[in-house]
Amino acid sequence: MANRRKFITGSIAAPLAGSLAPAAAAATKRDFFKELGVKPIINAAGSYTSFTASLMLPEVMEAINYSSKYFCRLAELHDAVGKRIAELLNAEGAMVSAGAASALTLGTAACLTGSNRKFIQQIPDLTGMKTEVLIQKAHRFGYDRAVRNCGVKMVEFETAADMRRLAGPQTALALFFNDANNRGQVKDAEFAQLGKELNIPTFIDCAADAPPLENLTKYLKLGFSLVTFSGGKGIRGPQSAGLLLGRKDLIEAARMNASPNGDAIGRGMKVNKEELLGMLAAVEVFLKKDHQAEWKEWERRVKFIGDSVASTPSVKAEQYVPEIANHVPHLKLTWDSSKVKLSYRDVAEKMREGDPSIEVVPGSENFIGIGVWTLQPGEEKIVVKKLREILKSA
Repeated sequence: MANRRKFITGSIAAPLAGSLAPAAAAATKRDFFKELGVKPIINAAGSYTSFTASLMLPEVMEAINYSSKYFCRLAELHDAVGKRIAELLNAEGAMVSAGAASALTLGTAACLTGSNRKFIQQIPDLTGMKTEVLIQKAHRFGYDRAVRNCGVKMVEFETAADMRRLAGPQTALALFFNDANNRGQVKDAEFAQLGKELNIPTFIDCAADAPPLENLTKYLKLGFSLVTFSGGKGIRGPQSAGLLLGRKDLIEAARMNASPNGDAIGRGMKVNKEELLGMLAAVEVFLKKDHQAEWKEWERRVKFIGDSVASTPSVKAEQYVPEIANHVPHLKLTWDSSKVKLSYRDVAEKMREGDPSIEVVPGSENFIGIGVWTLQPGEEKIVVKKLREILKSA
């Protein structure tokens, strides 16, 4: 971490020798969750926002704690961190956003306004601006609300020919949802190339798509104008941070639409100095870590839980890896309902209601999914114990 340390220690002068600091001897650890009546959970689901995504890395907390002791000019730090991340990822431009949804809004605004300050102040009134965003019908998703916040009209299409026909003078950009790559007829590489052919910026949402490591640079290489990733999922930075990468001119315009600039659509999407440095540290660690060793550890956890639970009559355990989003080893559990007289939903609820409370992959009606990558060391044993108790009691 020499480069990160050099950057964050050299960016701002050391605090005054007389600065006040809490006495270590007087420091006591508070159990905030207990005070507030909030029940901690074991996260056997994954990096879902509703379960507070992932846990920040020690290096991230070091950067956050460092920056919490200083003042600086926020815009200067924003630019410096963006420049460093762009260099690390070989991107024209980069910025830290207030999560991936914020990046969707700011990237859209950038395509609408450019550097025109009148337009920046005017959004979501699009008078005099382009007004349309092209999107495949199969790619409509809840988070395109972040794009629609800018006042645009979503124009749906299905084929490459449709995209060519619908593109016109009112088209501000074309939006692609990476998780839907296999559902739409126009795949990622073709989509990016069509954008170039039609001279339309292309924007891809890859919020949950790191890991794998290569995704951080893959989509810019394919030719997308803008790419966003969540900062607090697999990269393990602050959950309230994200990355917006892409064309330098569009990143500059996105920064103009963002906090701390006043009278801009992104004014409320504030990224503080702690999140900025925390996100930089997270990217640096993500680029340098041993991803193969991490993958093997996840597979070990899957096998341990699967082997332990599969001793229950009729229970079948198998590893699966989601093809795109959350592309890491998971465990799938199924059983014969005539022998285990509990539905998958019943088991998920019993896991949640227990002590400790354990969350499994949400939303599945056909199996129990266990996301092992957000488990802390040793928690796989607790998950096994609870699963076996529930399944054997049925």
